[in-house]
Amino acid sequence: MRAIVIGAGVIGVCSAWYLREAGFEVTVLDRRASPAQETSFGNAGVIAPGYVTPWAAPGMPAKVLRTLFASTSPVVFRPSADPAMWRWIARWLGECRLERYRVNKLRMQRLAFYSRACLHQLRDQLQIDYEQSQGYLQLFRTERDLDMARPALALLRENAVPHRVIDAAECRRLEPGLAPDTALAGGLHLPEDESGNCPMFTRRLRQFAEAAGVRFQMDTTVHGIGAPRDGVLSVSVRCQGGDSILRAPHVVVAAGVASAALLRPLGLRVPLYPVKGYSATVPVRDALQAPLAALMDESYKVAITRMGNRIRLAGTAELGSRKLDLRQAAVRTLLKVGRDWFPGAANYGEASLWTGARPMLPDGPPLIGATDVPGLFLNLGHGSTGWAMACGSGKLLAAQVAGAAAEIDLEGLTPDRYGLGPRR
Repeated sequence: MRAIVIGAGVIGVCSAWYLREAGFEVTVLDRRASPAQETSFGNAGVIAPGYVTPWAAPGMPAKVLRTLFASTSPVVFRPSADPAMWRWIARWLGECRLERYRVNKLRMQRLAFYSRACLHQLRDQLQIDYEQSQGYLQLFRTERDLDMARPALALLRENAVPHRVIDAAECRRLEPGLAPDTALAGGLHLPEDESGNCPMFTRRLRQFAEAAGVRFQMDTTVHGIGAPRDGVLSVSVRCQGGDSILRAPHVVVAAGVASAALLRPLGLRVPLYPVKGYSATVPVRDALQAPLAALMDESYKVAITRMGNRIRLAGTAELGSRKLDLRQAAVRTLLKVGRDWFPGAANYGEASLWTGARPMLPDGPPLIGATDVPGLFLNLGHGSTGWAMACGSGKLLAAQVAGAAAEIDLEGLTPDRYGLGPRR
């Protein structure tokens, strides 16, 4: 059986790998010249099942309002006349209630823990190195930040996720490079969480997938997906050789923020909206002062990740702008966080900067599985946690395409959640 995967980010490449393992003849299409060049390229690199959390959380609307006019705000809201943005915000506000937060976070954690196990299996099977490190430390600058973390801490306890709430001294013992004069109320240590270089992993998995028979058709823009005829879907593409139509019984849409426009002509209205994020990658100057593993500054929502001889600073969320321009205030926020915590560790003036659009759903969990268009499947909406969920999402997707049983409960993770699944 043939399958086409639209999108060669980490979600699409993992989907292709597991589809091939399930016996499918797979073609991957992407508009870029190589995999993981968009949302997967400049992410924080964090694989933290114990930390994954919906952006729709109790207290988040108030936090957005408090920081709207700050010079170094972790969240930027740019109001516009875009009706899709206002519809998304209305749904997001409804998901910020505590009971909805609990449901959504548990769904995301269920997938993320499964995905980490799948990643470890792949790592052992293929011997892939992706600059991985162990342990994740959340830093709370103030008691208010600690208070906002209480609902998440309660869920960690309820689900027996290994974690420790620690004081400032213990934080600095775990990370000796932390600056002694930066305000620190305490931390949350998740010893089993980890980090790694997402694009490095994606490129290596692409190589193994190609060796196994997956065809990657890069520099190829998908213009549309045709409704099925005689059990076969058509995909209109444009590449260097001109326009053409590819056909397959199964098509997987894993194209990040571009997915919504591809699906709309088929009557599938996915409430996907681009939330812009930033990262800065800086060369390590003094390894003894650099972070040992991955950290998160909870006040500024900026992740700090060690990647070999580089440090990745990633974060900030910008809603309302579809332009992928570099906003200098966001860059200043990232570099401020790096200098606050590890002032002597890196050459911050030599930062490589990146911005990308995170494909966010209002509630948080992604959509994985069949739609009401026969043969058409989704693997999208992972937001800022796609790297943490990629391998598990790909394996669950492949099982559904193959008609096999999923290894975890799919409740709340399929297109049925938005009324987009197969009609009964």
